Amino acid sequence: MIYFDCDYLEGAHPKILESLIKSNMEQLEGYGTDKYCEKAKLLIKQHCNTNDIDVHFLVGGTQTNKTVISSILRPHQGVISAVSGHINTHETGAIELSGHKVLALPSDDGKLTSKQIEETYLSHINDSKKEHTVKPGMVYVSNPTECGTIYSKTELSRISEVCRKHNLPLFLDGARLGYGLTAEGNDLTLSDLTNLCDVFYIGGTKVGALFGEAVVITSDALKEDFRYFIKQNGALLAKGRLLGIQFSALFEETLYFDIAKSANHLSIKIKEAFLQHNIPMYINSATNQQFPILTQEQVNKLEQKYSFCFWEELEDDKAVYRFCTSWATTKENVDTLIEDIQTL
Repeated sequence: MIYFDCDYLEGAHPKILESLIKSNMEQLEGYGTDKYCEKAKLLIKQHCNTNDIDVHFLVGGTQTNKTVISSILRPHQGVISAVSGHINTHETGAIELSGHKVLALPSDDGKLTSKQIEETYLSHINDSKKEHTVKPGMVYVSNPTECGTIYSKTELSRISEVCRKHNLPLFLDGARLGYGLTAEGNDLTLSDLTNLCDVFYIGGTKVGALFGEAVVITSDALKEDFRYFIKQNGALLAKGRLLGIQFSALFEETLYFDIAKSANHLSIKIKEAFLQHNIPMYINSATNQQFPILTQEQVNKLEQKYSFCFWEELEDDKAVYRFCTSWATTKENVDTLIEDIQTL
């Protein structure tokens, strides 16, 4: 069986494993205060082109989203998100468990618009009985989105402008950020995210690491006491070195971007194969996730050799499925899939 289910089926890039083994018997301080975490923070600051940021390492995406969001919002506030946003669909109510409502807005492509955000905020503020409803307190976006789409610099700049106009902290979920930054047509950089967002994170779990996410806080107002929130949410890893070593390996040169770009390249080959065989795509993605619309007969044939994800039921015996490449996906497996697509 060849798996295209998601981008975290494999362990970690060999360079990361080599670094972990090499440092294994060193005795180091705990909780992210070791030399490897300091090195990784410095490397990330260099890629962001500024030293005026705080960098913290957490273990996983849901943990990171919950920790960041709960650290920002007051008890009566909620977080604006696209209806398809990860915090609204795949985190088992983790945000609600922290006492904050996800204010989900409609979206056909996984993205929010500045107009939506402003209308939502003003609708609440101008309500004469606003104290009876949850107040929008921040904005959550992801790049890439759950649908594999990406924000342009213009789109994110407009969102940032509206957020700052209404004092709404902007948080960008970067669980798959490497795939977004290396996608064809992308015009955003880490430096841009540093300028436009109040906080974002660089995903490692889905981009070559065993586990780990690097939270980048740009807003001075959000920096204070963040380590308290990390600890309170059970996210302060005692062996923090394991995170620093991994992100040092990913960012010492261009490994993070190289492996993400490779995954995107193979993903586009899969998309092109479906399109050439007159199988439409549900959405136009330039990243490592592709969403073909398949008949049950086509699915039955592909499932004999491949594992992939059901996404959404459609009419006329058709449904949307997700094929996902990763940093470790091989050209050989993609070529084999393409050959079988051509026989559908």
